[in-house]
Amino acid sequence: MLRPSSSRVAVRAVHRLTLPRALHPGAWWLWALCMAVAASRTRNPVLLVLILAVTGFVVAARRSDAPWAYSFTAFLKLGLLVIGIRVVLQALLSTRSQGTTVLFTLPQLPLPDWAAGVKLGGEVTAEALVTALYDGGQLAVMLCCVGAANALASPRRLLKSLPAALYEMGVACVVALTFAPQLVTDGRRIRAARRLRGRTRASFRTTAMPVLEGALDRSVELAAAMDSRGYGRTAHAPRAQRRLTALCVLLGLLGILLGVYALLTDSMSFPLAGGALAIGVLLAVGAMAVGRQRVARTRYRPDPWALPEWLVVAAGAVAAGAMVTAAVRGVHGLLLDGPLVVPPVPLLPVVGVLIGLVPALAAPPLKKAVA
Repeated sequence: MLRPSSSRVAVRAVHRLTLPRALHPGAWWLWALCMAVAASRTRNPVLLVLILAVTGFVVAARRSDAPWAYSFTAFLKLGLLVIGIRVVLQALLSTRSQGTTVLFTLPQLPLPDWAAGVKLGGEVTAEALVTALYDGGQLAVMLCCVGAANALASPRRLLKSLPAALYEMGVACVVALTFAPQLVTDGRRIRAARRLRGRTRASFRTTAMPVLEGALDRSVELAAAMDSRGYGRTAHAPRAQRRLTALCVLLGLLGILLGVYALLTDSMSFPLAGGALAIGVLLAVGAMAVGRQRVARTRYRPDPWALPEWLVVAAGAVAAGAMVTAAVRGVHGLLLDGPLVVPPVPLLPVVGVLIGLVPALAAPPLKKAVA
């Protein structure tokens, strides 16, 4: 056992920014979600590119050598695919009312009378394409923020930190949290196997299904292995306590989902969205505090939550807060006056997004061995 003095030294050591260790995965996810919230409040391409550059720089500075660390590249390609699909659909379905600058004309297909107001083909305007490019870019940047969380946070360490009140949903959580990293791992494995066989080109049809099937199978196998080793076993508790905990968890998660969706889509006013999110967080935290008493297992080498974690989360919160504040105050530049205008560069959102670079310095360096 460690002596009390050694224990206090170890506790103080985790607060050092230069101590090589893996950052808590929850801190990376909170930072990435805050950056996604910041991206959801603007369609300014300058700010969107800045958010993408900030997340990419942090990933390049603090990712490990683990297979899931290459998730950011996969999400970046997915974002480019989303932008392409959005632009193509806009070109096929756009109308003359969306702009007057006609770039080219596609063959137009006649539609029945019940589809009045919808066209397929015809004139394609520059305003419609640029609007589709900005909208698709916003979604692509949000996807890249989620990819940054997958690249920086170990899915297995994240499962170790899962709150006790969510253990009943352990299998679903394991599959959900490990599917994307396993997808990247299987993709790299299949490409390496094809190169060894001398096949440098692979079609999407012969690669997509093995990758998807392998990632899902590995996630389910991991969930079954964790269940066989006692993951999610809870101690006896009164039925009323179990039902109250489950109800609070459900209501809390619904409130969090509603608040996050409202913040990302701007479908509700900020006070209502913030209130729903705050109530959901309070209910979820209360239920998790009660559900923690039902867990009879110990945790081997729990991940610490120290000063670097707080700095990383605070950096993301400042970036999201600056963007939300600018949107509430109506700062000029978050939303463009028109698609064919020079995007302005508002000062407050730019400073807030640049503060999102703090994790590149505040997160501790990684050890040589992957945790």
